[in-house]
Amino acid sequence: MTSPFAISVPAPTAGPKATALTRKDFESDQSVRWCPGCGDYAILAQVHKTLPLLGIARENFVFVSGIGCSSRFPYYLNTYGIHGIHGRAPAIASGLKISRPELEVWVATGDGDGLSIGGNHLIHALRRNIGLKIILFNNRIYGLTKGQFSPTSLLGQKTKSTPFGNIDSPFNVLSVALGAEASFVARAIDAEPKHMAETVLRVAKHRGAAFLEVFQNCVVFNDGAFGELSERETRAEHQLLLEHGKPMLFGKEKNKGIRWDARTFAPQAVELGKDGVSLADILIHDEHAESPALAFMLSRMGPPGFPTPLGVFRAVERPTYEQMAQELEAKAIAKLGEGSLERMLYSGESWVIP
Repeated sequence: MTSPFAISVPAPTAGPKATALTRKDFESDQSVRWCPGCGDYAILAQVHKTLPLLGIARENFVFVSGIGCSSRFPYYLNTYGIHGIHGRAPAIASGLKISRPELEVWVATGDGDGLSIGGNHLIHALRRNIGLKIILFNNRIYGLTKGQFSPTSLLGQKTKSTPFGNIDSPFNVLSVALGAEASFVARAIDAEPKHMAETVLRVAKHRGAAFLEVFQNCVVFNDGAFGELSERETRAEHQLLLEHGKPMLFGKEKNKGIRWDARTFAPQAVELGKDGVSLADILIHDEHAESPALAFMLSRMGPPGFPTPLGVFRAVERPTYEQMAQELEAKAIAKLGEGSLERMLYSGESWVIP
């Protein structure tokens, strides 16, 4: 996609290069205060491992959060950080990234913080393609406030605030992100650290709004929410690991796959060699497709009829908001000259009230 503005401004850089940084350099001196066994530890570990691989100085990272268990994240990184208010992390991060585009701005949020009170800020940060790295911790529960239902809690789920079962239809997180036209959308799970590390690195390197949902187990208030996906005996049959340019296969023997059924205009989970199904029938994943249709279809897949897709759903390039803002500013200055706040305040019509 070509930027609509005529003046070309150099793309923002990541700032001074760091030399020989290690994971230890990014670990803060704060005691990590999550419940023993919480999936948040796995996410933090992968971020600690990823940051030194980027060759960027610590002072060029900023982690922004709102309210919730996930929002303790900035305390546990030896970088700049902002612990904001409930749901407003994307708004704070957006202002920071637009005013200081050379910074690497990350957002840590949860399914409650990011999709309830913060839902509006989240979708607009994604649609504008502001260069934020947003990790949404999804445990399908409010953990910090002790187990109330969240925007991703399942229908019928019993919680402290829905003792007879939840009657709210849950958000499909990735469908929301794709509907907002996010340029990078991915999903990982806390029980697969190697895969999560690869996905976090992809998030870090994307230029534009990068959105990662992480299925994260809350051992106290929603333990086992992703059991089939995380248990060693069952996960191969329930995970569909997406790889660009490769067929969508799953199962312990990789003998099952996803094909498109033109008669029903819907995907099908099929078994190779059964009813004449061959590898040629299996859909090929294309994370760079211009249309988000394939990614949206994958975001709707899950139990009981399908495996749950993990990996990068969509990764496309388009101008970032901060880049276009710089171009627009340069265009305005070229036409009108440097601005003056005082001149602006006293320009146009004014009234004097005696």
